[in-house]
Parts: sequence; structure tokens; C-alpha cells
Amino acid sequence: MTNSRDQQRRTLALLDATPAWHRLCAVRDDLDDTVAAAILDSAGRFSDDVIGPLNIAADRVGCTVAGGRVRVPEGYHAAWRGYADGGWIGIDLPEDRGGSGLPVVLQAAAAQIFDRGGIAFNMATGASRSGAVLLAEHAPDDIAADWVPALISGARTATICISEPGAGSDVGRIRTVAALTDGGWRVTGDKIWISFGDHDLTPMIGHCLLARTSDAPGTRGLSLFLVPSAQPDGHSNGVSLLRIEDKMGLHGSPTCALHFDRAEATLIGKTGHGLSQLFTMIELMRLQTGCQGLGIASLSCDVAIAFAQDRVQGGPSDAAPVPIASHPDVQRQLRWMRGQTEILRAAVLELATQMDLARSGDVTAAAYTAWLLPLIKTFGAETASAVANAGLQVLGGAGYTADWPLEQAVRDARVLAIYEGTTGMQAIDFLDRRLIRDRGGLDAFMAQSGDITGAGATVLAHFAALAETLRACPDATRRLWAADAWLRAGWLALTVVLAPRVAISDPDAAHAALAQIVERFAVHDAAVRDALR
Repeated sequence: MTNSRDQQRRTLALLDATPAWHRLCAVRDDLDDTVAAAILDSAGRFSDDVIGPLNIAADRVGCTVAGGRVRVPEGYHAAWRGYADGGWIGIDLPEDRGGSGLPVVLQAAAAQIFDRGGIAFNMATGASRSGAVLLAEHAPDDIAADWVPALISGARTATICISEPGAGSDVGRIRTVAALTDGGWRVTGDKIWISFGDHDLTPMIGHCLLARTSDAPGTRGLSLFLVPSAQPDGHSNGVSLLRIEDKMGLHGSPTCALHFDRAEATLIGKTGHGLSQLFTMIELMRLQTGCQGLGIASLSCDVAIAFAQDRVQGGPSDAAPVPIASHPDVQRQLRWMRGQTEILRAAVLELATQMDLARSGDVTAAAYTAWLLPLIKTFGAETASAVANAGLQVLGGAGYTADWPLEQAVRDARVLAIYEGTTGMQAIDFLDRRLIRDRGGLDAFMAQSGDITGAGATVLAHFAALAETLRACPDATRRLWAADAWLRAGWLALTVVLAPRVAISDPDAAHAALAQIVERFAVHDAAVRDALR
């Protein structure tokens, strides 16, 4: 199995090519390339030595239920302790809460290395880190003081609880109820699709949960609660495991259905504002999806390249067979895989640095962050699936077997396009909110593209013109027909802007990413214009 060294090198090179990274370093005396290199080196060693070796075994063994509780695969407990003791959960949380106070971009740069080792284990770490950020920002002071350090230290974990049997993407149909009694808030209802909703890594789990507190229609009646899985004395808090899902991939991550029976809960923020407050957590988990996709794509590239260099087939019949890496079509596939992966790497770093600038109060960066999020979430998922599938193709029959990690990568990657908002939901968000309601993100993006020339400039000019055509269309239904094509056009436009950064250290990858981009953009351009007629 290959290690993460090349991934670290490529990440550092692209970080150096990211303008917002240098803006961050200019205003912080504790931040520079040396700090970034040290963090990635440490992350790489933990991923290669601890997470990676667990990944295949955890996939084959999976999670089990005993005595009404989930039992995680062997080795997870030591890995969890090492991850928490290494400070990785709180790397970007405030130092006064027990965190390291470093920027989001370094958290994301490390996370994609951990995800290369295996995303199943990291499903627990991502939710706990995002939950800690949520509670630090929105929870009452006493709750934040109790929970945030406990999450950062790994003494407790967190989940996000949104979906129900009758309410998935249509969050307004949530029927879980929170009632205010003399003893405080009590939550009753069922929640599904909860990653690490139950486990034996920690004695207490904090469920960040949406529940209905009024009869106001849709999402206006929803409020956000923290629901501990247990009482302080260790007794149950009315939270019980209904089942864990038997699913296609992520076997090492228990996806749970839970029942809440008058569970004691703490209101986070104001009643009726639950969904908007929960977006603090959702946005970080969408960035996490991009990191997960990048981790899977990076692994797939490395495995396919190593295999192609070692596997011998073909050549003159009167001579020894040659490595398949020398065959033109295999070279084409490997270049394409690397090109897609490195554009995603640049995009993840761009988003994370913009999130850091937004945290400091930069309004333009906040708008650009909102514009980038649906793109990175969607194409983190699609790049992972496409590159893993392409890598499996390079390996041929070997790739289809469990002897190589790519068949697991294909299975694990598939859910990325589903959770944290399906591709269709991201397309609607990108079109309706980021392009029609708020022009700030598009303006911020176009400002990044001033020095693009040639075919890339043509794509960007068409992209800007397309936005004006979209806003001029009064028919909302027709606009929605164009949502998916518009999302894909947006990713191609972002690719044009990011490719020069990739080209600094890997011209071949940049060239592969840009190949036929004008023709590909024209397909989506035509689809949008056809829908808007």
C-alpha cells in the first residue's frame, strides 16, 4: 500500500499557490509554510500508521449490536484516543475552549489525509469537530463550557440528527417534537441516517437535533437542541437504538436509527431558528465531504499508478512484457485521474481559506464561501466516484477483487453524493440562492479570474453571460430545469480559475483537467439556454 507522502507534497504546493493562504499568513505570526508542513507530516504519519491499517479490516468486520448498543471494530478505541490526544478534533477551535486556534484550512488539509486512510472511522471525528464548533458559537455559556472541551478531548462525541422516516431533504416535514415542561425541554420522536448515532467509543454522545417546537409551517417551527445520550450519572436519557443500517459501503461507520422518548434536551439558540443555526455544523460537514472525496481520489490515483508501474502486459511478443504504465491508453486514464484530483485539491483549499477569511469578518469571503460550498460538496463526491472507478478500470480484474482497496473505495465513495444534501439539492441551492438571490458570491468568484486568458477566458465570459440570462428568466420552473446543468457549468468555470495553480507544480495534471473543457461547458451552456427558452 502506498503512503500519503505525495499527497502531503501536492497539498503544500497548492497551498502555496492559493492567494488567500498568503493573506492569512500575513496577519498571523504563528502561521507559515513550515507550520503547515509539520501539521501535514504529523497527519500523514497517523493516517498511514493508524487509520489506514484499520480501514480494510473494519470494512470486512463492520459494526455489530450487543445488548442494545453498537460495538465498533477492533482498533477503533485506540485510534480514537490517539486522534483526540493528537489535538486533531479541536485544531481550529479557540484555545480558550481547549482547541489549537489554527485556521480551518489546516484542519481541512489534515482531514483529507486522514480520509485517504479511511473515511469510515473519520465519520465520528468529523461530526464531533463540527458539533464542537456549533456549540461554541450558539450554545449557552454553561453548556459550551461543559461540552466543547469534552468533545475536543474525545471524552464525548457528537452527531447531527435531521432526517426522519417521513422527512429527508424536505426538512419542513420533521415531526419529532420538543415540549417545554416544568423540568425543561423533552424530545420525542424517531431519527434516521445518523452516522455514529450509537457506539462504544465514549460513554456519552451529544445529539445535535432538530425538533418541532410550534405549529408554524415548514422549517419555521423547528428549533435546535442538544440531546445527551445519557444522564450525568450514566443512566439512559430516553435515547434508544432501533437498528444500524446494512449498507453498500462505510461498513466501519454505524449508520443508526434512534428513538427519543421524552429525552431531556437543552435548547440551542432561539426557538424557530433551528435550521439556520444548524447550518454552522452543516457547512463544515459539507467541507468535510469535499475532504473525503479528495482523500478517496488521492488514494485511488496512488494505487492505480503503483499498480500500472508494476503490472506487466503487452509489448512485442518476442520480448519481455512491459509495464502497463507505458501503454498510451493507461497513461491517458492516469493523467485524467490526476487532473481531476488536483483540481479538487485546489478547490478544497480555496474554500477552506475563504472560510477562514469569512470568520475574521470579511463579507466578500463569506459570500464567496457560500458560492463555493455546493460546488465543493457536489464535485468532491463526484470526483471521488469517478476517479475511484477509473482507478478500478486501470487495475482491470484485480481492481474488482478485495485484494486491492479500490473496490471498497468505489463503495465508500457512493454515499458522498447523497448525504449532507443530495446533488439535486446542491444544484437548487447554487442556482436559487447563490446566483439569483445573492450576486456577491458570483462577483467574488469573477474577481478571481481577471488574469485568465485563451479558452479559459471564453468559458468565463460565457459563464457570466449565462448568469444574466438566468436572472432575466421570470419562470421559476424553467430555471429549476436548468439547475443541474448550471451547477456543472459552475464547476467547469471554477476549474478554469484553479488550473493555473495546479500547473505551477504539475502541468500535466492541469492540462488533463482542462482538456476539452470548452466543449464540455458548451453542453451545459446549451442545456441551460434550452431550459430557459
